[in-house]
Amino acid sequence: MTLTNPRSGVTGAHRGARRSGTGPAVAVLVLVALAALIPLLGPPPALHGTGEAPAPGTGGIALLRTVLFAALAVPVGELFVKRLLPSVPHAPPAVPRSWSTVANAVGFAAAIGLASVVATGNLVPESLAAIDVGGLYDSRDGKLALLEVNAFLVAALCAASGRPGTQAWPLAAVVAAEALRAHPKTEYTPLIGSGLTLIHLTCASLWVGGLLYALRTMRAWRGSEAGGVLLGLYARVAAVLLVAITATGVCSSLRRMPPGTILEQLTDTAYGRVLLAKVILMAGVAALALWARIRLARAGPLSARGPARAEAYLLALVVAVSGLLTALPVPIRW
Repeated sequence: MTLTNPRSGVTGAHRGARRSGTGPAVAVLVLVALAALIPLLGPPPALHGTGEAPAPGTGGIALLRTVLFAALAVPVGELFVKRLLPSVPHAPPAVPRSWSTVANAVGFAAAIGLASVVATGNLVPESLAAIDVGGLYDSRDGKLALLEVNAFLVAALCAASGRPGTQAWPLAAVVAAEALRAHPKTEYTPLIGSGLTLIHLTCASLWVGGLLYALRTMRAWRGSEAGGVLLGLYARVAAVLLVAITATGVCSSLRRMPPGTILEQLTDTAYGRVLLAKVILMAGVAALALWARIRLARAGPLSARGPARAEAYLLALVVAVSGLLTALPVPIRW
């Protein structure tokens, strides 16, 4: 009896910690997600009343870019967290099964879909005959689309090989291609914009994918204190990543929406509305991240798992909003 009761008490405490961590986290998740419901429904609600004409296939392109961003974050996050594992004392040998090969394959499929759109003059192809593959070599966007297709293919092969760490190079090529694609040469100081996007996308991939793999590792290490140590190591880097994401995001927004027009464009343009939704979601993510770190320091990894898991769910919504943002007309006013 004396051996059984303490165990049951500890188990009850753990269950209580799970409930206290998960319940409020879900409530925060729902409340903050409500702020982004309209733009998340797709381009038509975001464009309503703005006077802007929707580009053909905006919804499909937004979906493909969401898939591409998510596929990029998964392997980047795995590589990031695996670099942290040697710093965890007494870490159990068990690690989660890698999702990098599958994620890169999904990214390859999404990149092919986006390349097919570029090959038809930025229109959704109605048939295979409408796709001019050779024409991709004649334009900057076409070459960048082909680079992303080939980079994801190489990354998938690297992930499936005996040296998965080599996939970092093709994944870096995908990030660079996305940064260049987002800022055409006709834009004012395109290299500055590409540099901001490069940092923003890299840090976002590390944050989203890293949190996912850290949570999966904690689940594999259930019952071990090493899980809390790993989450703490990730949290230190994530704080820096958040600062970099915020700074580059603000700078990019100011380049596209000068200070004197920001308030107007946040409500009167589709790009501004979705950007506002992303800002609200990011504020919720930052609050959940802070909450998880506080609970980790005060009550241990079990109590921090709920807010951290809610943070991951909310980050998935941020990725979806980001995909939609890239497909909407940009209100550039120089």
